[in-house]
Amino acid sequence: MSLSSVCRRAVAVTAGVTALTLGLALPALAHVTINPGSAEQGSFSKVAFRVPNERDDASTNKVEVAFPTDHPLPFVSVKPVPGWEVKVTESKLPKPVTTEYGEITEAVTKITWSGGKIEPGQFQEFEVSMGALPKDTDHLVFPATQTYSGGEVVKWDDEPKTDGSEPERPAPVLKLTPASAEGDGHGTASATPAAAPSAAAATLAAPSVAPVAATDSSDGTARLLGGVGLIAGLAGLVVGVLGLRRGNRAS
Repeated sequence: MSLSSVCRRAVAVTAGVTALTLGLALPALAHVTINPGSAEQGSFSKVAFRVPNERDDASTNKVEVAFPTDHPLPFVSVKPVPGWEVKVTESKLPKPVTTEYGEITEAVTKITWSGGKIEPGQFQEFEVSMGALPKDTDHLVFPATQTYSGGEVVKWDDEPKTDGSEPERPAPVLKLTPASAEGDGHGTASATPAAAPSAAAATLAAPSVAPVAATDSSDGTARLLGGVGLIAGLAGLVVGVLGLRRGNRAS
């Protein structure tokens, strides 16, 4: 076997081992995310915090998600998850925030799910409905804390990097896009009442009471009376003829 062949085989084996090592390490790169990853500004949106278990020897039994206080959300509700207890924490904001719904001094600052299990090789989604999403920022950050049954605590709280690269422990980030032209955002209902119908339309829509029906009725009555009069006249003529014949016979 030539030296070049040996070198090629060595390179191939090294590449294979490297690929296998990276493949086995991929699950460790998974992290807590928010899905979908974007929503419209000013909208009410339902999202799911997706939590994978990164350990082979422990299960995840507690998940905490912190909510922003610089852009508080006026309305937050959670969907029950079988087997998990949920606690929604409301706190006084560091400073009041003015929104289209008025001044907010308290808001949801944390949601905690506990008591359940995310086994190795599994993930769980925790759904939250929230809004109205702010219009003066292009993203919201939701730092998360993942606790394992062995006592290990992993914080996913690194802010997005300005250069676009992913930090070591990225926090779930919801990107906010400008509202579409059709409305202020998904899930919002129009508060504009329907336009009142015009007078002409109202007239057309109203039940018809035109004199056509009355004319038809009077014509029918006249025809009926005329027929009765004709019959009475014929009867009178018959009576007169019979009387004339009787008179001629008597004479």
